[in-house]
Amino acid sequence: MKLLKPSWVNHNGKPIFSVDIHPDGTKFATGGQGDDSGKVVIWNMAPVLREEDEKNENVPKMLCQMDNHLACVNCVRWSNNGLYLASGGDDKLVMVWKRAAFIGPSTVFGSSSKLANVEQWRCVTILRNHTGDVMDVAWSPHDMWLASCSVDNTIVIWNARKFPEIVTSLKGHTGLVKGLTWDPVGKYIASQADDHSLKVWRTMDWQLETNITKPFNECGGTTHVLRLSWSPDGQYIVSAHAMNNSGPTAQIIERDGWKTNMDFVGHRKAVTVVKFNPKIFKKKQKNGSSQKGSCPYCCCAVGSKDRSLSVWLTSLKRPLVVIHDLFDKSIMDITWILNGLGILVCSMDGTVAFLDFSQDELGDPLSEEEKNTIHQNIYGKSLAITMETQLSTTVIENPEMLKYQQERQGAEHANAVSGPGHESQTPKLTNVVNGESLEDIRKNLLKKQVETRTADGRRRITPLCIAQLDTGDFSPALFNSVPIMPGSSMSTQLTPQLSSDSNTANSLGLRPGQDPSPGKTLEENKDGLGTSSVNLFTSATKIEPMKALDSRFTERSKATPGVSISSSPAGVSPLDRVKDISTLKDSKLKEDTSSDSEDKIASKALAIPKRKTEIDGGEVVEKRKKGRPRKDAKLMMPMPQSLQPTPVISEKEPSRVAAPAALLRLPTPSVQKSFTSQVCAEPSVYLEVENEVSTVSGSRLSQLRCCRDGREWDALLPSRITIATGSCDLLAVSCEDRTLAIFSACGRKLIPSILLPAPVSSLHCSGFYVMALTAAATLSVWDVQKQIALVKNESLHTVLSGADITITQTLLTQQGVPVIGLSNGKSYCFNSSLETWNLIADKQDSLVQCADFRNCLTSQDAMGTTGPLSIMQGRNISAGRLATRLSSTPHHLQQGMTLAFLENQLSSSLTLSSSTEYRHWLIIYTRFLVNEGYEQRLRELCKDLLGPVHKSSGSAWEPNVLGLRKRDLLMEVLPVIGQNLRFQRLFTEYQDQLELLRNK
Repeated sequence: MKLLKPSWVNHNGKPIFSVDIHPDGTKFATGGQGDDSGKVVIWNMAPVLREEDEKNENVPKMLCQMDNHLACVNCVRWSNNGLYLASGGDDKLVMVWKRAAFIGPSTVFGSSSKLANVEQWRCVTILRNHTGDVMDVAWSPHDMWLASCSVDNTIVIWNARKFPEIVTSLKGHTGLVKGLTWDPVGKYIASQADDHSLKVWRTMDWQLETNITKPFNECGGTTHVLRLSWSPDGQYIVSAHAMNNSGPTAQIIERDGWKTNMDFVGHRKAVTVVKFNPKIFKKKQKNGSSQKGSCPYCCCAVGSKDRSLSVWLTSLKRPLVVIHDLFDKSIMDITWILNGLGILVCSMDGTVAFLDFSQDELGDPLSEEEKNTIHQNIYGKSLAITMETQLSTTVIENPEMLKYQQERQGAEHANAVSGPGHESQTPKLTNVVNGESLEDIRKNLLKKQVETRTADGRRRITPLCIAQLDTGDFSPALFNSVPIMPGSSMSTQLTPQLSSDSNTANSLGLRPGQDPSPGKTLEENKDGLGTSSVNLFTSATKIEPMKALDSRFTERSKATPGVSISSSPAGVSPLDRVKDISTLKDSKLKEDTSSDSEDKIASKALAIPKRKTEIDGGEVVEKRKKGRPRKDAKLMMPMPQSLQPTPVISEKEPSRVAAPAALLRLPTPSVQKSFTSQVCAEPSVYLEVENEVSTVSGSRLSQLRCCRDGREWDALLPSRITIATGSCDLLAVSCEDRTLAIFSACGRKLIPSILLPAPVSSLHCSGFYVMALTAAATLSVWDVQKQIALVKNESLHTVLSGADITITQTLLTQQGVPVIGLSNGKSYCFNSSLETWNLIADKQDSLVQCADFRNCLTSQDAMGTTGPLSIMQGRNISAGRLATRLSSTPHHLQQGMTLAFLENQLSSSLTLSSSTEYRHWLIIYTRFLVNEGYEQRLRELCKDLLGPVHKSSGSAWEPNVLGLRKRDLLMEVLPVIGQNLRFQRLFTEYQDQLELLRNK
């Protein structure tokens, strides 16, 4: 055994109350008193283990120092996966830390420039519930829960996958609770308090299993901590501060019957801390091989107020080693290296000691397989099965179910290996603590100023250390999200769904010839699309999730053959349009205070080259400047002039009143001498309009010229043309005389001119569908191929009722569904079957703000989907990210809001006939139902997708939805259900029926 006391590990002479070695053995954390606050320091383990590293100045000793705690830190503990560090202190707070990637070194505040943080660790959540000092924290075996105990006599169990959700609060102690330990099997948690008791609680129902008091009845006085420990085989708990015949002991409590017949005796003063070695050992023979049939044993270290440390093996009656006077003051904490051969001890005197053991001294550590075999023999299950405690005894009845369970465990393992960004089960963190934002905490602290008077009567305010409470450079919005890694191709993930006109392409900043080929990565995109998207962990106040998540920034216009989005009216001059957009921008800034990240980042891009138009000298030629696209996501879509309804008011009326529907007026584009527009990127289709080319018999003739892949055709119209647009299949032209002419792609006039009730304000084509919005605020949609009207002169009065509401966006889906976006953030589509306006998006909706479904997203889902719904909402997967930072919504309420939001998304996709989005949201919705345990809804969903097994004439069930076979969708949904053992009966029932139908 070697003993080392590294003098460089210190808190500047202040006490060190806790120490914990990282699971990978490369670093360790200490917690204790700082100069004027609590201090957590992360140190490099290499200089402790190797003398050459200690002497090498290039090997850093201190990795990071965190002074966020407002008072002394009593405990620091690493999570079992090593991703997080939890710390609890006298400020009643539990802080959870995570390493922030992609951040350079920084200097410790208030120190010389030499004292730099090599690693950046950020506080990613603050857990507030205790009303007294937090004395101990402990992670459950599989990081499902985090437990904390306090001098307020309670133990709080936090849901480590949904911070700051509280699972339960264990109340029963009548004294200060000073120690916690989890049963390695996951069935119990034990706590020890100053009320002379040790309590064991069940994790199944969080009720008291047993209350042990006998060994502690004689205990007098108290210790700063009572750190008890559970043996790695789960068979014994060893307590701190017990008494036997008036002598201090560490009491051994057997799991079998909670018997208290044995103890560790020998310390002269009260035992403060006990720590079991994480390994189980077996004896070595002299020749180096293990003894056959030798009984496995455990190793335990015991620290005391008498400043001595003892190390015990359960196979020996006497301690393996006792070190007296190791420190000047009481021992406060002990931690073992995961390989079981090293131990770090800290003391109230502010120093630490390292003991290095050899295998000859301790024995051969058992492998994980052998350790699991012991657990299998004792408890009938292996520690390797990382299932929830409630499901740990469930028998898997279905081989398919077993397959999905194994796939899930494999995926979780891969996530843990692949890095923090891919951690699917990591806790969701927030900067809101029990309804109080960090800013509020700061303000409250600042109110508590300490005022003193000097001898001459002057006031003096004592400076108060306000520790860093924010997340710094780490954005909790990305805590659970799947990052877009360099090398992933965005364009291959997106399904062609929409089509846009030339102005859309302009606003997206893409060239017609730009080819986002499948092999092209984000970093290779020379136009700068997504150049910042790899930089994931940046300031929450500056950065938001990447624009690249928004499919509109990564798709070419040619890849979206179906939807037409409104472009500026041909008659609006460039100056008017610029003014209009700046006005819109201002209104958007006010409106979008809650909008998520993708509305706030601009990507560098090159504008599409505009085809030069032959125009008479007096006309203005509009030129687009190269540079950044507009920041506002809604402005990324070309918009018409604000379509403000203008009520017609009688001159006698002294005040403005709302006009009846018939009097609503929308602006119409002014007539230009000539203009050009691109209506399709592939095939390339340009329209050139020249008004008043000649006058015949008093009639002014206008010319429409169409250039399609180098071939041209002309058409003459007897009135001046105001708007010309089209799709790949047809072209539509509105004239000053209120007529609408429709041509085929080759120039044939498909139907006689349609006479409209009012001039056209906005015109769209998508496939064979044409949509006209008139100045009288009426909407019509025709299917030209079938020669039928889908929407007939429908008034917009219903959706435009309200003060100062304008139309900011109009859109026609490839299925012929008209969509209207308003300045109040709401979007409506007209349902021709029900003949109603349906609300499909509302950016002010609290459901959107509070819905949080990120743990239901896979890496493929995180790429988002493209369609009319995502365009109108201006967001793909980021709904709820803002919520977790800014909302103090209770979990059950947020759960209900998320459910309502996902069901809205599903029904909106159905109304918009967007099959890609419907399938996307169906899978996410199913995952949410499975995660949250909504069995009735799952059953109803599966029943609808399966339909009747036997045909009957009375059945109204449709086998398809939006062109997708329902039973194919059920086949996609079942593997998701199969990942939760609670639903294995439901899974088996519907899988068997599907098999039955398939065999028919």
